[in-house]
Amino acid sequence: MYAIVEIAGQQFKVSKDLKVYVHRLANEEGTTVSFDKVYLLDDNGSITIGAPAIEGASVEAKVLQHLKGDKVIVFKKKRRKGYKKRNGHRQYLTQIVIEGISVSAPKKAAAKKETVEVAAEEVEAAKVKKAPKAKKEDTQE
Repeated sequence: MYAIVEIAGQQFKVSKDLKVYVHRLANEEGTTVSFDKVYLLDDNGSITIGAPAIEGASVEAKVLQHLKGDKVIVFKKKRRKGYKKRNGHRQYLTQIVIEGISVSAPKKAAAKKETVEVAAEEVEAAKVKKAPKAKKEDTQE
C-alpha cells in the first residue's frame, strides 16, 4: 500500500515504515504529524485518485530529527567580464518516518457515473438545438 501525499509543499510517494527527508516542519522531535492532502492511494492494486485530494484519507508520521542537508554551491560567472560570485547554503530538513496510511471515507465511484450521464444528456440536448447550416450558393464571375 502506498500513497502520493503533499508534505510541506512537495509531493512524496510514501508507504509504511518509510523514512523521508522533507522541508523543515514546526513540530518537535518525537511528535506525531498527520497529513490530509492525499492525492492518490493504492491499496494492493485498487487505485483511488482524488479530485484534487481524497476526502477522509490521511498519512500519519513521526518526526525523528531536525537536521541540515548537504551544502549547495551557487556560482555565477559572466565570461570575459571578470565577474564571479560564489555563494552557498545548507537546507533545513526534517526526517520523518511514515507510521501508517488510513482511509475513512467510502469511494465515490457512483458520483462519477452520474456526472457522465448528465454530461451525455447535455451533449444530446446541444445537438438538437443546433440549426442546420445554410448551403453556399454558387456564384459566377
